[in-house]
Amino acid sequence: MTEKLTNAQIAWRAAQDIADGAYVNLGIGFPEMVAKFQPPGRQAVFHTENGVLNFGESPPEGEEDWDLINAGKKAITLKPGAAFFHHADSFAMVRGGHLDVAILGAYEVAENGDLANWSTGPKGVPAVGGAMDLVHGAKRVAVITDHVTKDGRPKLVKRCGLPLTGVGCVTRVYTSLAVVDIESQRFVLREKLPKLSLDVLQAVTGAELLVDGTIGDLIVPEV
Repeated sequence: MTEKLTNAQIAWRAAQDIADGAYVNLGIGFPEMVAKFQPPGRQAVFHTENGVLNFGESPPEGEEDWDLINAGKKAITLKPGAAFFHHADSFAMVRGGHLDVAILGAYEVAENGDLANWSTGPKGVPAVGGAMDLVHGAKRVAVITDHVTKDGRPKLVKRCGLPLTGVGCVTRVYTSLAVVDIESQRFVLREKLPKLSLDVLQAVTGAELLVDGTIGDLIVPEV
């Protein structure tokens, strides 16, 4: 099995499901790419935990204003109507249920919706941080990730073995091979790469993939 989506293509697919006008928080790193691929005619309002709402694309290299950064310490621009606010107010937005979508990365996602995305063990980062608030504050939590680890182990598993970020919080996973929903504590396959057989996909997934109706083709442009 050699064919798989790039990170940019996974981000593109996730962006297609963001509604116009949605308030969205993108996790640090890979999930930030989702902002590049908003469909024509739709405009999400992006939130960052350090206190900015409605920020825009990264500025050209050399034109950064380092007083304008996101939670990942990357330079941003501002769109008309952008707002600044205190860190505590930012988390009040998160905890108050005012975000429509959070899109995060993952080390593991369990079939019951549990998410592990902050620590790989004792030598990891010291604390879970704002992700813990996001997964239980946003109305919808999606994950974008490679389907397997660098050494080929499944990232979609029956139960997470790593420290949890949230319990029963994930509802959809966009991977390098498939789009999988989590319903009634089970993985439900919605889309897969057209040339990938169900048997091969199941072999690299750590829990049963249920099929409920037609499986769509996961077709993504070169981006």
